[in-house]
Amino acid sequence: MKKIIILTILLSSVLSYGETLKEIEKKAQKEGEVLSVGMPDNWANWKDTWGQLKDKYNLKHSDTDMSSAQEIAKFKNEGKNATADIGDIGAGFANIAVKQNVTQPYKTSYWEEVPEWAKDKDGHWMLAYTGTIAFIVDKDKVPEKDIPRSWEQLKNSKLKVSPGEVGTAAQASSAVLAAAYALGGDENNIEPAIKYFANLAKEGRVSVVQPNIQNLERGEIEVGLIWDFNGLSYRDTIDKERYEVLIPSDGSLISGYTTIINKWAKNPNAAKLTREYIFSDEGQINLAKGNARPIRKIELPKEIKEKMIPDEQYKNVRAIGNQEDWDKTSKNLGRVWQEEVLVNRK
Repeated sequence: MKKIIILTILLSSVLSYGETLKEIEKKAQKEGEVLSVGMPDNWANWKDTWGQLKDKYNLKHSDTDMSSAQEIAKFKNEGKNATADIGDIGAGFANIAVKQNVTQPYKTSYWEEVPEWAKDKDGHWMLAYTGTIAFIVDKDKVPEKDIPRSWEQLKNSKLKVSPGEVGTAAQASSAVLAAAYALGGDENNIEPAIKYFANLAKEGRVSVVQPNIQNLERGEIEVGLIWDFNGLSYRDTIDKERYEVLIPSDGSLISGYTTIINKWAKNPNAAKLTREYIFSDEGQINLAKGNARPIRKIELPKEIKEKMIPDEQYKNVRAIGNQEDWDKTSKNLGRVWQEEVLVNRK
């Protein structure tokens, strides 16, 4: 009964845009579908959210997977001919999307529960979940005694590392910042990380194989740099005993991902309802099932908590201190990576 009363209050609440959730819900159901980009079933357990939106509101769904930069470019290039309503991008790309003028604001009814650092003041973006850069190690290829548990140990090993598409994908770019933090750098100074990876490249130890589930299963990755929630999901999907997912002990980055609603969305209310549901208890638990840490402080089921990396491994992680500096740095990161790291690959 308590849940029903709370839900009724939320549905009848007037949001800052003069609409109630009931009105948005009715319009969304009339639209009948939501088209997403960068929100595939196996990323942070989006599958359950899409299924529940179908069951509760009869919203059909389809997704085209792509990187954060590609999502923003798609919104901009298509303009009024939009073929996507909503996307999920890394925090480092959020302000870029706003500056590109491709988003529309929507503050959910859970707005006050989201920390100030994790949202845009106008509601163009708000982080739904956090992630921390982790190592995923294939124990079929790396003996237990050789598993690196810090950036320092990784440097001193002979293992190949797969960071992903640096400068294009938020996950890969964040991995560079994570290394910079551990090595004494920051958002405005990633040179320690660039030198670190350049030296690995000279040793033939920077792989261009993407650290995705397909390549992991094929045994093409020794050490992948990925968000903790992706690593845990890949491990559980392929073989729980084959992989170890850990947070490097000498430092890492904790960040997050946010939905962005296309300024020209054909199904704008379905997109708003999707964002709303993602922040509900059910939506946040869905993300936690996918090993992403919810932004809202909710009670998680015991079986979900037990799957997560132990809290003590997060003691040396840090959030982005100056987002503007990181925005400037990440804008040029692809070029820097190509010219100073990949050029050294053997």
